[in-house]
Amino acid sequence: MTLGEIASVTGARLTGGGSDVVVDARVTTDSRECVPGSLYVARRGEHADGHDFAPSAVAAGAVAVLGERPVADVPTLVTDDVQTAFGRLARAVVDRSADLTILGVTGSSGKTTVKDLLSAVLATSGSTVAPLNSLNGEIGVPLTVCRIEESTRFLVAEMGARGIGHIAYLTTIAPPTVAVVLNVGLAHVGEFGSVDNIALAKSELPRAVPAGGVAVLNRDDPAVAAMAEGLDCRVVMVGEHEQADLRAADVALDGRGRASYTLVGGDLTPVSVTLAQPGRHQVGNSLSVIAAALEVGVPLDQVVATLATAGPASRWRMEVTERDDGVTVVNDAYNANPDSVRAALRALADMDVVGRRVAVLGGMLELGEASPAEHHAIGAAAAELGVDLLVGVGDLARDVVAGFEATDTGEAHWVADTDAAFDLLVRLLRADDVVLLKSSRDSGLRWLGDRLAEAAPEPHPGSPLREDGKVAPLPGVDDTQDPRGHERNSNA
Repeated sequence: MTLGEIASVTGARLTGGGSDVVVDARVTTDSRECVPGSLYVARRGEHADGHDFAPSAVAAGAVAVLGERPVADVPTLVTDDVQTAFGRLARAVVDRSADLTILGVTGSSGKTTVKDLLSAVLATSGSTVAPLNSLNGEIGVPLTVCRIEESTRFLVAEMGARGIGHIAYLTTIAPPTVAVVLNVGLAHVGEFGSVDNIALAKSELPRAVPAGGVAVLNRDDPAVAAMAEGLDCRVVMVGEHEQADLRAADVALDGRGRASYTLVGGDLTPVSVTLAQPGRHQVGNSLSVIAAALEVGVPLDQVVATLATAGPASRWRMEVTERDDGVTVVNDAYNANPDSVRAALRALADMDVVGRRVAVLGGMLELGEASPAEHHAIGAAAAELGVDLLVGVGDLARDVVAGFEATDTGEAHWVADTDAAFDLLVRLLRADDVVLLKSSRDSGLRWLGDRLAEAAPEPHPGSPLREDGKVAPLPGVDDTQDPRGHERNSNA
């Protein structure tokens, strides 16, 4: 697309000339990713102004900048609202892609896993574009859309929301033919105000599907199943519920918690499905993938074969590392909410473990007034699901430790930060232990998981063992304070 065409579709004013210049490479908001032919989108963030990095973007080869003020010595598409202009550009890219099928995915948890699985399955039948990591918002969706090429057949659009209307807006950028809704939970309830509002926000995706499209809805989640009412499109229900159109029967788990089941429903001949990723919750995820893929023409045998081998494609989602010293690290700490933490703890419980089940849990953010009670309940759930050793990391995790200790079933520690957690775990972990890490992204446990995944890591030199072999007090480790008596962080 030329700069003149981009100016026309975005409503931006082109300064610096070059209306015939063609953008034929990456569109990006990161100046470090620019290459010759790129368009650099200069955003104002909380901590930096993208316009300040425009010179380095140009030096790397960007042919123009989309921003809110002219940039010297380079054509600039000037607009009052970069986000809106970027969305218009992405929609223009979609409108020029005649053979493109868009599949939208949303849910309170599991979006990225399903997006990755669906992308792997669709790629067996045609060129597929899907978000990198979790690019699922007002900037992430346009970034993904702008990766479309002439040969692209499928676009998987992961759609997240922090309020009513957000997903509806994203569907104007990437209008779906197939909508997948996984679940409705407590993620971001502090921002939405209620679970009912979360359900309303998620329902914006299937309501955007035209009459010729299909909504794939989770029959096992009543809030999702209720979204079928009033839709213009056809509905396919998936789940273990007897009324699901595609159903998993005879679910079984292997020693690493990986599920297998028999797929039944409709005119299908029952077929065995085996999943490569651990966790019983992957059964529902895989059913959504199967239904969506079948709707766009992917043969069932290709779908099943791909699911049998597809591991995590995005970082920090149930990444399993078996260390040389016999410790197994399960790093699922990219993000967390009460539902996803319980699912991860169940996955840990379902694994065959010779040593101990160890859970390292951090804070779950954006839960609002429900935060203390939800963290306390997670601690109790960890005990109920057989966790032998729990380490809570950060202020919010004090309530997790309190909930675990109230059951009087295992050993628990609270630490202030990930460095203290690392030092503690180096001393506590033994061969044959399986350690799960789970927290919201900003709690930082994903980096702790990476450190622990290294073979036999060494402790911080300032953290000695006591002569009796027990763990010595470490900086940031509180073994004496009642975890119920802390001052809670209500701004998480």
